[in-house]
Amino acid sequence: MNQTIVVVGSLNMDMVISAKRMPKLGETILGESIYYLPGGKGANQAVGIAKLGGDVKMVGAVGEDSFSDAILDQLHHYKVDTEHIERIPNAATGVASIFHTESDNCITVIPGANYSFTSNRITKRIEQIIAQAKVLLVQLEIPLETVQYVLSIAKQHGVKTILNPAPAQHLTPQLLALADYITPNETELEVLLGFQIASEQELEKAMKDWQEKYNNTLIVTLGEKGSAYLDNKSIKIIPSEKVKVVDTTGAGDSFNAALAFGIASDWPLDQAVSFAVKASGQSVTKFGAQEGMPYYEEVSAD
Repeated sequence: MNQTIVVVGSLNMDMVISAKRMPKLGETILGESIYYLPGGKGANQAVGIAKLGGDVKMVGAVGEDSFSDAILDQLHHYKVDTEHIERIPNAATGVASIFHTESDNCITVIPGANYSFTSNRITKRIEQIIAQAKVLLVQLEIPLETVQYVLSIAKQHGVKTILNPAPAQHLTPQLLALADYITPNETELEVLLGFQIASEQELEKAMKDWQEKYNNTLIVTLGEKGSAYLDNKSIKIIPSEKVKVVDTTGAGDSFNAALAFGIASDWPLDQAVSFAVKASGQSVTKFGAQEGMPYYEEVSAD
């Protein structure tokens, strides 16, 4: 049975600076350590799927530099299919600068080759693997035209589609309508809606209105509170388990990876979301986005 997941998205080198606290505006502080870790939302999600045991193909772009070698080596290590990752001449591999404290992080992304991955780089072979996939998973660290193009290919061939609308930005109704599942966090949801959500009741109403407008499924991640979706037109919140937080960097990516794995496995939505919440919780107990992605046995264990 076909359970292949195609991830079209970003590949970055994460430069992670650890410190006791965030610096104030204009302030210089001493950090504790710096790490260079392969990342990017697309690559993180592909690794997350592979570590759960999923069959995953990564589509995207890197530059011709030493960072790209390290990124591809790591993907190979986790058995992600990298055949459709393009090396773009004279381009720099994407970089994310991550400032990390014990309880939080902030991130600045330099897109590099990711923003050179325009729709004209989607070859016939890439179109074919998307058309033959069970699930397509995309994010917003590559050009929006590419996101919309690959979603439209998947839609034409009945492939299930997941849009992780991160980083937060305004999206057209045409693009949003191409996704079967949309997975914003609370900030990203407010950007998509154009207004703030102040209560669970407001969230439920917004999700109902969204479903009526777009006829797709909104799954909202709520950080340590878990995740929310509509079940028979009523809001259902799957709570997170209490864990010792080490690094929150890859939590959202782990959630999307596990959700895609569950959907590709034909699980009911409540099972897929519960699995994704648990995977996300497991991911924050380890340092590093890809290193922290849990294996199937870690998530399925009671």
